[in-house]
Amino acid sequence: MLQFVVLIQNTGFTQSLAPKYSNEFLSIGVGARALGMGGAQAAASRDVTSAYWNPAALMGIQHKYEFTLMHSEYFAGVAQYDYVGFSTPIKDQSQIAVSLIRFGVDDIPDTRFLYDANGALNYNNIQFFNAADYALLLSYARDLSDKFKVGMNAKVIHRNVGKFAQAWGFGLDLGGIYIKKKLTLGLMVRDITTTFNAWSHDAELVRDIYSQTDNEIPVNSVELTLPRAIGSIAYDWKLGGDFTLLTVADLDMTFDGNRNTLISTSAISIDPKIGIEAGFQRIAYLRAGLGNFQYIKDFDGSESLNFQPSMGLGVVLNEKFQIDYALSDIGNVSETPYSHVFSVKVSLEKLAPDFRKFKSWN
Repeated sequence: MLQFVVLIQNTGFTQSLAPKYSNEFLSIGVGARALGMGGAQAAASRDVTSAYWNPAALMGIQHKYEFTLMHSEYFAGVAQYDYVGFSTPIKDQSQIAVSLIRFGVDDIPDTRFLYDANGALNYNNIQFFNAADYALLLSYARDLSDKFKVGMNAKVIHRNVGKFAQAWGFGLDLGGIYIKKKLTLGLMVRDITTTFNAWSHDAELVRDIYSQTDNEIPVNSVELTLPRAIGSIAYDWKLGGDFTLLTVADLDMTFDGNRNTLISTSAISIDPKIGIEAGFQRIAYLRAGLGNFQYIKDFDGSESLNFQPSMGLGVVLNEKFQIDYALSDIGNVSETPYSHVFSVKVSLEKLAPDFRKFKSWN
């Protein structure tokens, strides 16, 4: 019963508004290519996953239809993270996309009725429930010129902890891209209007347990996700006919007070991310990245700088299918710190070179 209570308490069910670390499952990222590059993508993404990283970059897609699927597991398979996305153009100047993200822990034991009316231990009374977070992204991108692209996400958030509590939220993201030859600048502003999650609780289901353990009975509440901005710069290096090299750096900026980041002040916290992708004949890719810089305090009081490394591989088959893999360190917070991420992308019906009114930067 104690484990059940702790789980509920850790999901953020508080009476007061909690602007920090709300909807953090949306900060993990999507696509093995991106995660293999440390999540540095706001200026580097050029496919259907751009709906998440920077919707303006959807204008870099060169096929009429693009689909992608991703699956990963965290904490030795306890948590499942899945993503599916689709994108298609609207005439020659616009692109739309639909994305669905799920992060959940399934088959959590509910031990409230572990002991029967006679006080005997009865494992048959154990029930199971799921705790999951969902996000639906509806994306739109538009060409303004050869150099400028803009995009927007409308996202619907749903979070639930079995039949005990659930929340609904809505938010908007805005993105922009500027291209000058091999240089790309990107800006992504998440939750630009502030995203509100409205929580509702069935307090009667846990009232007895919470009373016995001196925990506060949960009540309906509102949770805020404050805006954050990601500035990005990417450069395509010319290495000859067979080889390509893409380097990218992001600055992830939050405005909700001090965070454990490389640069942290009461007004702004900045978490840098660095990624690199080397390609051969646009068929095989090798990737690496660094991010999530944090200061870790040791038992003796000293601090050391820690970071999250990642690496990945990608293979393109028949110009239609792309398989990507990423090995990502989640920060040494568990006994199995490395997570394996797989994604598949399908690209159908390559667009004619003159389809876009404005040229693509690919």
